[in-house]
Amino acid sequence: MAIFVFIFLFMSGIVIADSQPVLNSVEQESVYRVLESLNSDIPWRTLFPDDLCSSAPHGVVCGYTTIPTDTDPGTVNILELSFGYVSDNNPNPPCDPNSTNFDPFFFSSFPYLRKLFFYNCFTQRPVSVQAFSLVGSDLEELVFIENPSLFGSLSDSISNMTSLRRLVITGTNVSGEIPGGFGLLENLEEATLSRNRFAGTVPENVSKLKKLKILDLSHNGFEGNIPAGVGELENLIKLDLSMNLFCGGFPASMKGLKSLELLDLSYNRFSNSGIPLFFSEMSKLKVMHLSGNGLGGVFPDFWGKLRGINGIGFSGLGLLGNISSSIGVFLSNLTYLTLDNNKLTGRVPLELERLELLNELNLKNNNLSGRLPFSAKFVSRVGRKLEVQGNPELCLDKRVVRSFSKINRNLGHLKVCKVVENPKFALPRISSSRSNGYQVPSLLVMFLWFFFM
Repeated sequence: MAIFVFIFLFMSGIVIADSQPVLNSVEQESVYRVLESLNSDIPWRTLFPDDLCSSAPHGVVCGYTTIPTDTDPGTVNILELSFGYVSDNNPNPPCDPNSTNFDPFFFSSFPYLRKLFFYNCFTQRPVSVQAFSLVGSDLEELVFIENPSLFGSLSDSISNMTSLRRLVITGTNVSGEIPGGFGLLENLEEATLSRNRFAGTVPENVSKLKKLKILDLSHNGFEGNIPAGVGELENLIKLDLSMNLFCGGFPASMKGLKSLELLDLSYNRFSNSGIPLFFSEMSKLKVMHLSGNGLGGVFPDFWGKLRGINGIGFSGLGLLGNISSSIGVFLSNLTYLTLDNNKLTGRVPLELERLELLNELNLKNNNLSGRLPFSAKFVSRVGRKLEVQGNPELCLDKRVVRSFSKINRNLGHLKVCKVVENPKFALPRISSSRSNGYQVPSLLVMFLWFFFM
């Protein structure tokens, strides 16, 4: 069923005319050409022969650009174009991977275009991302998802898209550095540039993106330091720089990210800086991933300031010292905790059992020792996601070895804890002047001896 959406603009005192405005012929023809270039197997002109602002395929959206009055029906234009079938609830026009006549120049015919969306459209034919710089300056959303044949690099012409609020390029072959013009997009709220081939450093003028809420540069080849300007993005909710080549330490300015809820810096080349204490000042954090960096240092104990956190990924950091028992005291929302492949020592805190939402606990390949303190209820709830192998000095009580091994095979290799015997005290000999040197135990020592035996 064709779906048509009008964005009606009402103002007090305006009477809307009875006649309905019609899409102009230039935009009407351009929509047909775009549809045919993306999928020529569908007879678009036959299926939608009338005005496309009255009947159009899902994903083609018109809206008023001139307010209607009692004498003027107003003007309508194409505001949104979305291509690539996503789901039954979002049946955009499907793209044909074998189509070869796509020309981004068609989009220059839509001066009021606000949103341009492509999902899984460019999978075989190469299309340059630079060609989309021809889109008008009113564009607010530019989205490319799962388009592996999209290539090229972003140019400084992107700075002309001054109205851009959302830039998503993910799952493509777009490469090169982020241009300096990126920092001029002062209306930008989301920049998701993940799973591409970007490289180089992140420009310092990223600090100018004061409205930015999402910065996701994961799975690329970025290198160098995190620019200090990132710490000035006070509205940032998500910062994901994982799976890159970033190095050095963490800029102290990051403590200014007071609104941050997700921090993922995992699998980069940060080293020998430890986990900075100022991370505890990000009081709204819900997820903290630092795995796969050689940070070293001692296990932090700042969890009283991060009570809302529900996920911690600290695998392979080279952490030393004991696991802080305060995690079990303060982090009641914690659902997973991964501390594997570190150098942690000491006992496993019994307080971790207080975490009623915890469903994954990975402690393998450390130097933990002593008795595993958890109950059968806790072990059963976490199940096979309780991993403790690779800790030679960790043990289980004899009475629970068999039952725990049935619940979780990861516990089957743990050795049985040695039985701690009660200490036996030798009876001391106390000289007595009343017995000519005969040694007799005092009443106090006798009492203690019988009590502990």
